[in-house]
Amino acid sequence: MSTDPEARRKRRVSYAEAAEILASRDPVVAGLIAAGGPIHISRRTAAHFAALVEAIVYQQLAGAAARAIHGRLVVSLHDNVTPEALLALSDETLRAVGLSTNKVRSLRDLSTKVLDGTVVLSPRDLSRQSDDEIVARLSTVRGIGPWTAHMFLMFQLRRLDVWPVGDLGVRHGYGLAWKVPTPTARELEPLGEPYRPYRTVVAWYCWRAVELYADVADSALTR
Repeated sequence: MSTDPEARRKRRVSYAEAAEILASRDPVVAGLIAAGGPIHISRRTAAHFAALVEAIVYQQLAGAAARAIHGRLVVSLHDNVTPEALLALSDETLRAVGLSTNKVRSLRDLSTKVLDGTVVLSPRDLSRQSDDEIVARLSTVRGIGPWTAHMFLMFQLRRLDVWPVGDLGVRHGYGLAWKVPTPTARELEPLGEPYRPYRTVVAWYCWRAVELYADVADSALTR
């Protein structure tokens, strides 16, 4: 692996390379990597719009129920998960698949904002936007807040420097790994600064810390 910073700037650093860099900076991260194994963030194949639709459907639902509702929604769309197709469905159809009134409104708002350009989801345009700009645009959608936007950045766009301070698992894991009281979101924000520009990797290992040190089963976030 090249250790030349200029060479790294010219290409995307892999998760493994970022983990190695962080381990050299911080013994706690090095210990987490040794105990937790290699970082693994699955590559998502869904289109960006479809991924956001799924995220909205899954909010505040247990996995099995969310999967069933999402599956019925996709069937009702004839596997064509696009803003136009979703807006063409009636409220009655959307409610019949199991969606709450609030989620119907959220999905319609997302579809409308994608079509009017408020939310930009083309890969080319997204590549030109900063993480903060993407979060700001997504957060204009009813039902999408910073946490959902951060998960989109991490798992859909595979951005390397996302620090989801609103995630309780990240905060809990940080406390366990660094042996401090669980920080609040406000307290966690500056604690991530030493790990720029690879804070996604540290967040992932914070989730692993909960699994390792709190005896919690592996989650979908770390599989």
